[in-house]
Amino acid sequence: MRFPILTLAAALAVATPLAALAHGPAKGGKTVALPATGPNGGAMASADGHPIEMVASDTELTFYIQDEDGKPMATKGLTGRAIVTQGGKNATVSLAASEPNQLKGPLAAPLAAGAKIVFSARIHGHGMQARFEKK
Repeated sequence: MRFPILTLAAALAVATPLAALAHGPAKGGKTVALPATGPNGGAMASADGHPIEMVASDTELTFYIQDEDGKPMATKGLTGRAIVTQGGKNATVSLAASEPNQLKGPLAAPLAAGAKIVFSARIHGHGMQARFEKK
């Protein structure tokens, strides 16, 4: 009887943090599920309560930043970076603000399927980080 209980406990310990990653900011104390695709057709993730959408072209990486309520957040004067891991190599992409709510940076090469991207920025005094995977 111990084995099934331990197995269940282990499964819950792994599943709970993973489920939290699929949800967005809390509204009124409730966690809101993020859509898989954002309004610009990119992948969605949550960073410190802010919905972040990543859109990649062959030459540029764009992150759309939203506030806790899901509204576009001004990015004037902000900077960030993205670490792109693909083909066993890491590349750093410097991100600069582009109004109204974007951080953009140039890509040295198009993102391949399975590429992993870690977005990080300091916004209004707090650090934010979001993880994406190119489908």
